[in-house]
Amino acid sequence: MRLFLDTSSLIKLYHEEKDSESFKNIIIQNSISSIFLSELTRVEFLSALWKKRRQGELSTEIVEQMAVLFEEDAARFTFIPLNDHIVQNACGLLNRYGLEGLRSLDSIQPATAIALKNRADLFVTSDKLLESLLVKEELQTKME
Repeated sequence: MRLFLDTSSLIKLYHEEKDSESFKNIIIQNSISSIFLSELTRVEFLSALWKKRRQGELSTEIVEQMAVLFEEDAARFTFIPLNDHIVQNACGLLNRYGLEGLRSLDSIQPATAIALKNRADLFVTSDKLLESLLVKEELQTKME
């Protein structure tokens, strides 16, 4: 199986959160051949860790350890670079879903997912708005 993960789902591999178990089951119960991530995920992942530190959920030491683990794991992921096509898709998504709450950088994740429509089998997110947009864009977001 080939997966696209947004940052909200990827972080569950490194930090126990609500729904982490169900997400980890997808990984455990399937033969995963590829994990696709937006290039933006590198930045968002670190930002999410430091936000958890500011909120007192994680210590500085744990954040630094998780950042190192992510960088060590990066070779296992396929990062999809930001390019003109993805930026154009993001703009189109903002025009279609801006009233529903889609915001600037948040549009990059679904735009990347759409670019992978024929390469990924499952598109995993923990973000409710993003999940609803992926469904509207006819991308597989749940295990059948």
